[in-house]
Amino acid sequence: MKLVSFNVNGIRAILQKDFIRDFNNLDADIFFIGESKFSEDIHLDFPFAPENYFTYWTVSKLKKGYSGVTVFSKKEPLSIHYGLKDEKYDEEGRIITLEFDNFYFVGAYVPNAGDGLKRLDFRMQYEDDLLDYLKELDSKKPLIYTGDLNVAHKEIDLKNPETNRHNPGFTDEERNKFSRLLANGFKDTFRELYPEEVKYSWWSYRMNARAKDVGWRIDYFIVSDRLMEKVKDAKIHNDIYGSDHCPVELDIDL
Repeated sequence: MKLVSFNVNGIRAILQKDFIRDFNNLDADIFFIGESKFSEDIHLDFPFAPENYFTYWTVSKLKKGYSGVTVFSKKEPLSIHYGLKDEKYDEEGRIITLEFDNFYFVGAYVPNAGDGLKRLDFRMQYEDDLLDYLKELDSKKPLIYTGDLNVAHKEIDLKNPETNRHNPGFTDEERNKFSRLLANGFKDTFRELYPEEVKYSWWSYRMNARAKDVGWRIDYFIVSDRLMEKVKDAKIHNDIYGSDHCPVELDIDL
C-alpha cells in the first residue's frame, strides 16, 4: 500500500501547475492534502475530484483561504471523523481521520507557533489533545499519522539549526512534544529507516532557499510501533515542485 502526504499551499494554485500529473504518477492508495486553503461553501464540490477515489475534506470555518485538509482514498473507509476528540480543531479545518479494517489513517495540518511564538500555547494544547486522541485510537487498532507537523525534530532535520533555535518549528517546547509522541508508542518512519540521511520537505520562498536546499523536514509519516515492521520504505519526493513543500510517501504492507 502506498500513502502520500503533500502540503500543497493552496489547491487552486497548485492545480495550475503539474499537480494532476504528479498525483497520477504517484498513484497512491491514500493521498492526503494539507493546507488546501479552499474557502468555498463546504457543501460545494472540492475543486479536484480524481476518478476511482473517495474524497473527504474540511475547511476553516473561521477564516477564508486558511488551513483546510483533504483525503483521497481508493478504498472506502468504515468511518470518517473530522477534528480530534469532540471535533476539536475542526473549526480551523486541520484534521481528518479515516477508519479502515485494520488501521486508522490520521491526516493533519498542525498549527504553526506563529510569528513571535504568539500561538505557542495554542500549539502546546493541540499537542496534548493530539496525543490523547492518538493513544485512544491506538488502543483500538494501529494508526498512521501524517501531514505537515510543523516541527523539525532533530538538528539533522533542518539546514541551519543554530540560527533557528527558538524559532517556530524548532523551539524546545515543540521538539519535546514530538519526542513525547514517539515515546508513547509511535515511530518516525523516515528517521527509523534512514537515521543519518539529510533530506528536507519544506523550503522558504525567500533567499532562493529551495535551489540552495536550505530546508526543513517537517512533513512526516508516523506509525504505531507495531506497524513499523510492516513499513517497506519512506520517501521524500524533493524532485516534485508546485508548493513550498514536497510530497512524502509511505510504502507499507497492510
